[in-house]
Amino acid sequence: MEMTQLKDKILTLIENSKLGTYDIEKLAKELDCTSTSDFIMLNKTLNQLEDDYIIARNPKNFFLTAIQAGIYVGKISINRKGFGFLDLDANNSIYISLDDLKGAMDKDEVVVKLFKIGSNEGEVVKILTRNTEVCIGTFYVRKTGITVELDDERLKGRIIVRNLAKFRVVSGTKAQFKIIKILKNTIELEITQLLGHRDDPGVDVLSILLQHDIHNEFPDEALKQAEAISQEVLPEQKIGRRDCTNMIVVTIDGDDSKDFDDAISIAAEDKNYRLWVHIADVSYYVTENSPLDVEAVSRGTSTYVTDRVVPMLPHVLSNGICSLNPKVERLTITCEMLIDENGEVTSYEIYPSYIRSTERMTYNNVNKILAKDEILCRKYEHLGDLFLMMENCAKRIRKNREKNGAIDFDKEEAKIIVDKSGKVQDIQLRERGESERIIEDFMICANVTVAKHMKWLEIPSLYRVHEQPLAKKLREFAKVALIMGHKFKGNMEDIRPLEVQKCLNEFKDEPEFPVISTLMLRSMQKAKYDSKCLGHFGLALDEYLHFTSPIRRYPDLIVHRMLRKYSFNQCLDVNEIKNDELKMEKLGLETSERERASIEAERDVEDMKKAEFMQNKIGLTFDAVISSVTKFGFFVELPNTVEGLVHVQSLNDDYYHYDETGYQLIGERTGTIYKLGQEVRVKLIDANKEKQTIDFIIHKDKKKKKQRWI
Repeated sequence: MEMTQLKDKILTLIENSKLGTYDIEKLAKELDCTSTSDFIMLNKTLNQLEDDYIIARNPKNFFLTAIQAGIYVGKISINRKGFGFLDLDANNSIYISLDDLKGAMDKDEVVVKLFKIGSNEGEVVKILTRNTEVCIGTFYVRKTGITVELDDERLKGRIIVRNLAKFRVVSGTKAQFKIIKILKNTIELEITQLLGHRDDPGVDVLSILLQHDIHNEFPDEALKQAEAISQEVLPEQKIGRRDCTNMIVVTIDGDDSKDFDDAISIAAEDKNYRLWVHIADVSYYVTENSPLDVEAVSRGTSTYVTDRVVPMLPHVLSNGICSLNPKVERLTITCEMLIDENGEVTSYEIYPSYIRSTERMTYNNVNKILAKDEILCRKYEHLGDLFLMMENCAKRIRKNREKNGAIDFDKEEAKIIVDKSGKVQDIQLRERGESERIIEDFMICANVTVAKHMKWLEIPSLYRVHEQPLAKKLREFAKVALIMGHKFKGNMEDIRPLEVQKCLNEFKDEPEFPVISTLMLRSMQKAKYDSKCLGHFGLALDEYLHFTSPIRRYPDLIVHRMLRKYSFNQCLDVNEIKNDELKMEKLGLETSERERASIEAERDVEDMKKAEFMQNKIGLTFDAVISSVTKFGFFVELPNTVEGLVHVQSLNDDYYHYDETGYQLIGERTGTIYKLGQEVRVKLIDANKEKQTIDFIIHKDKKKKKQRWI
């Protein structure tokens, strides 16, 4: 009998029997192992299953499945406060205290054993794979010697830097380290590069990027490939492509954008609109398994932080031949759609093409044109009524999406303005005008059209998936909504997006809307990439993927590559299809993980810059809204999205109890209540850039002139 068959039979026996039924002798008898070679094979197979943490032995040497024994394998997540979690499924996770991590780091593959079957607490018993290989730290030169403080507070212990003697450091020098070994109380490191002094311009952001394994430099092989690519469209590259150079084509992006991967054309046809969404054909230049492709998949996405972009592709591509710059020919893939009066796509074509962008427009200028700005209307009169047609068509598409239940969280975002040295000058709310909505509507429409095309032709692809929220999370949200005066209606086990949108609309004009919108957003599952078309709950769509940003997102590039292979070139090879389907499964996990790293880096940089901005405002008072309540205090958010903690220990006018069901703190003697959505006046007492923390206290002097946030 082969080992694989024997494993299956052993597992079937153990899983379908009472706990502690089988030891090796009983298994041998049940499996009819009569010869010495049979018994050796059985023993070898059992050892293999134990080594792979599929089965385990109890103290009496009887076999159990790993789960029956309370043993789980997975990737651990460690909170900044030091404790960890191992997620078992969407509803359950194992809590691991700092003392029970046994040297495990965030994202390590570990084996965890429950302290007691049925509990949700356990300890790490083995680290299988180290997934964090580098860290960032700061040197301090003191009378007692040179010490290192690591940026990641989850890494605790005595630090030994093996190659320190090879480098010259001063107090405040930041460095990147390779992690050599982590023991119980000791971390051994090697310096891989010095980043500069912590106060040098840009070193703060660079440190965060490197901590998330986001690198600006490209390998030589990738750069050589990029530099060898012609910066002009050659005649032979146009063969087999549709000529769209006679169309009026515009790109619409932010004022500071340098890479343009989408362009729009539109025409009125009776009561319909014909919409062309032209997307840069990046996959033509970034060929499969080439140095550029290998580097692009390892990055997964471009990362945008306050003062820089770490691109997925070298600038010679992202800002050059792949960018749909004005007045020059560029290779594209076009999604042409006929939009009817109801905002439905009634017919479409997807094809390789080439364009010449007529104008590079900005959101700012298009918004002014739509508002009838005379100067700009005259400047761009050669474009005719292009923007009016775009506005009307987008409103149709948007109305149709809203009718189907697409959720608009309308969450306010911060725009952090920095000077040339990276120092924060201001934090403003990011404006979202009609032109931003138009482009969003057109991109979603194209993404849906391509997703349906891929799904119904059964082309291997990466879909953008946003699964239905968990009933448990929705019940928690419903409790909060009820406390705040609104009943959340709907079946928690099978909620519909339209019901979520109706709930948000009830809060739309109330001051606590930003809080309730954020809480609802947190109750949603995280969007991810998947080889299966599982739908997008937030957009109320059965089919969705990312097609429109191949310069900055690898999944979009993959969609283009699969379109070319199976739709344009008509590949019918069954083995190729199977291989690509397996690749899609792997890429779904990899690209989702790189996206998370990018989002975390962007969030960490934003939190750091907000703390930096507030450092010179200590002592000032601000209007704020309570955004969340915990047993150790409550968080408040200022109108410019800056968030900080009011610690319960600072509430010295009373002893406050945490009401978990009401999400509020209640004073024992005074009955004073601090609850979600409540408007309060706070005073800033501390802002720590390194720790990315901001602390407030309640300010009760209402006669004092209010301080505007700046």
